[in-house]
Amino acid sequence: MIGSTLGFYIGKRFAKTVAGVFVTVFCLVYIIDLVELLRRTGETTHATTGFIAFLSLIRIPAITEQILPFAVLIGAMMAFLDLTRKLELVVIRASGISVWQFLLPPLLVALGIGIFATCVYNPLAAVLKERADHIEAELFGRIPQNGPDKSLWIRQKSGDGQAIIRASSSEESGRILHNLTVFVFEPNGAFTERVEAVSAQLSKGYWTLHQARVLRVDEPPENAGDYILTTNLTADEITQSFLPPDAVPFWELPALTKRMQEAGLNSARYNLRFQALLARPLLLMAMVLVAASFSLKFFRMGGISRMVSGGIISGFVLYVVTKLVGDLGSAGLLNAVIAAWSPALIGSFSGALILLHQEDG
Repeated sequence: MIGSTLGFYIGKRFAKTVAGVFVTVFCLVYIIDLVELLRRTGETTHATTGFIAFLSLIRIPAITEQILPFAVLIGAMMAFLDLTRKLELVVIRASGISVWQFLLPPLLVALGIGIFATCVYNPLAAVLKERADHIEAELFGRIPQNGPDKSLWIRQKSGDGQAIIRASSSEESGRILHNLTVFVFEPNGAFTERVEAVSAQLSKGYWTLHQARVLRVDEPPENAGDYILTTNLTADEITQSFLPPDAVPFWELPALTKRMQEAGLNSARYNLRFQALLARPLLLMAMVLVAASFSLKFFRMGGISRMVSGGIISGFVLYVVTKLVGDLGSAGLLNAVIAAWSPALIGSFSGALILLHQEDG
């Protein structure tokens, strides 16, 4: 086994390099975001430069959380290349220590970073992001939704049966809907009617649909005026259903997912987010293995630039696969556990396989 002194030395070098890369990227993203916010608030007289700097600062943790795997990848490659360049790796191997032994400290550090990022950094970033969103809404008005389709979908259950609500826009975090269509079903799942309304407002235990028009099978359309639709959804559940998954702290995700499932709302994105955060430590360890498989070649053998490029490309491919599989999981086409854990497992196995081939033939 590797000695504690050598293990601490390698782990410390790795942690310092990863921290340096992360802080550098954090500062770079902060400067870019600050310049963009200053440009957007150029005509806003009540927003001072100091206030905009504070707003940008509380926005950045949620953004930099996404680049943590790349910080670990690049930091690991820099640490391993530095050990190789200074011939420290030659001395370590000459003493009879295998690649699996001196990789253990970086892997443990990556595991610790992943646990800290999931349990501490993510809840802090989520709280700051929610506060930043409220400040932005006050400064710039309602923040538009992302994506070409801005429709809002709500699936609910009640004593009268089920209903699927589609609205073109909302106010007050979903308590007021505009230009909506409601598909009403009986408790046994049979379709009852379709209701079109100009707007709807949530009250305790029911929706009030204004200027409603009811369409039933084999019957002419009927103007119903105000249409009452019972619901078991509360105002808090509606508000939470409109929160993006990255705005919900890690510790609150399981309870929120359970409440949404009980209310009949789509909880796939929140369940996927929870599983992805659980898998983050393994993903960071996979980045260390990928970095090691491209960074342990001696400098005198040449091809360092090609090797570094291969490591960065491999990390980028792993990131793209993670996002692609995550989109499939968010759409409900793939189980959340598989979508969250498969990229980390594939990256870990791939890195370990390459190292086995390089070190043991």
